[in-house]
Amino acid sequence: MPMPRRPRSLVDLGFYHVLTRGNDRKKIFKSPEDYCQFLRILKRYLKKYKIRIMHYCLMPNHIHLPIQTIKGADLPKFMQEVLQVYAHHYRKEYGSVGFVFQNRYKSFHIDKESYLLECARYIERNPVRAKLVSKILEYPWSSLNYYVKGNNDGIIIKENPFYVSMASTDSERRQRFYELVLEDRPYDQVVDDYFRI
Repeated sequence: MPMPRRPRSLVDLGFYHVLTRGNDRKKIFKSPEDYCQFLRILKRYLKKYKIRIMHYCLMPNHIHLPIQTIKGADLPKFMQEVLQVYAHHYRKEYGSVGFVFQNRYKSFHIDKESYLLECARYIERNPVRAKLVSKILEYPWSSLNYYVKGNNDGIIIKENPFYVSMASTDSERRQRFYELVLEDRPYDQVVDDYFRI
């Protein structure tokens, strides 16, 4: 007999690395419109729940969202609605039945705020590691477009506090963050294995 799932331990004003992937690791985004639709859904529910998205990276078969919970109890409600609404879009668009996402989403509590910047660096590098693009700024479906290019898509309402502390001007911050993201780290593969993406 399977054990019941433990309730998530969530705190107000906490930081979490949230990730989810397609069922059987299948693609959840098959067209540019799918990515746009997911971002529209995120924006809609950010207005409803006390959640701040610090960064995001939408990959063809998985999603990374470092999030700050203004109200901890809102995180599961936010994720449930976002994923359900997107799954409805996906099934309707592709005539699909069954599960779109594999199990429930994962959330890792970021108990050291300094890790928030490392988490951001890690997820923003995903498209290059996956060989989707050769140059990281070519990838349109991540918050790097906000943090390095200054393109505001309405998802990032409050910036990563460690990004803000990197320099005194926007242009300096953008350059330093870009340099941080470009750095190769020997443990990136270890992190990949840990998240099992």
